[in-house]
Amino acid sequence: MSQHTSGLAIETAGLVKTFGETRAVAGVDLAVPAGTVYGVLGPNGAGKTTTVKMLATLLRPDAGEAHVFGHDVVREADEVRSRVSLTGQYASVDEDLTGTENLVLLGRLLGHGRTAARMRSGQLLEAFGLAEAAGKQVKHYSGGMRRRIDIAASILNTPDLLFLDEPTTGLDPRSRNQVWDIVRAVVTQGTTVLLTTQYLDEADQLASRIAVIDRGRVIAEGTKGELKASVGAGSVHLRLRDAEQRPEAAEVLRRTLDAQVQLEPDPVTLTARVGTATSGIAAEQAARALGELARSGVTVDNFSLGQPSLDEVFLALTGHDTQSPKDEVTA
Repeated sequence: MSQHTSGLAIETAGLVKTFGETRAVAGVDLAVPAGTVYGVLGPNGAGKTTTVKMLATLLRPDAGEAHVFGHDVVREADEVRSRVSLTGQYASVDEDLTGTENLVLLGRLLGHGRTAARMRSGQLLEAFGLAEAAGKQVKHYSGGMRRRIDIAASILNTPDLLFLDEPTTGLDPRSRNQVWDIVRAVVTQGTTVLLTTQYLDEADQLASRIAVIDRGRVIAEGTKGELKASVGAGSVHLRLRDAEQRPEAAEVLRRTLDAQVQLEPDPVTLTARVGTATSGIAAEQAARALGELARSGVTVDNFSLGQPSLDEVFLALTGHDTQSPKDEVTA
């Protein structure tokens, strides 16, 4: 790897980690711009957590190189640790302590005086909507509250780089939105965030650039727009009046568009990919398909033509979705 490139928070080349017969990370290359949210998107077992642990100096790479703000994660591990913070998939605070006690304790361990630690903990509890629960034991917190106090603990000393490893796993939609707001706020303070997630909407909402990782390798990288354009297809989204007509509608779309048709969870909706979304060809294809549906007696209540979703991009790139079961190596 060349010398640290100005403007990059993380730079890796050929990063590899093997556990026994399992190659969890099989040659990951990353270039993460400073001051942004960078998403690492992939299913369970793709190698996301192992990559984060190597970058955070918790695991030693078997091959390749990685630099964090120009510091080698192996040879200059102490320098890297002084600039990063990690929040994993599960809360790392003490459940038997209150919210305040957790943050004050961690603040003291980080070198704050007693008064400064208490002041900083109060600021964070207020900012994260936890002031009313400050005196409660963490074991009585909801899942969303636990994730928020865990992130608060990670930024007691504002890090240059914050690793968030699947921070919203298992949370309800309201709690996920609260965590997203916190991530956005952290970045406005100048911190770079590397976010790993298996939730496509999370990457779509937060990340300015995304690396798609599967089976230990980066298979695509770019902005959301670049990734969607790379699939080379627009999407026709249909909502039918009658769910019983969906099989017939799917067959008409396959025949007319010569395209793969995806049946959505909603029994009256389906999606098909067509030519490039910005081209007239896509519009002509979609119009022809609507005409064929009408001639077949299929009633369409809603129709739209646009860029593919990240779900469709991931499916096109990997052949499976992010929820596909896999054996995850997180050691």
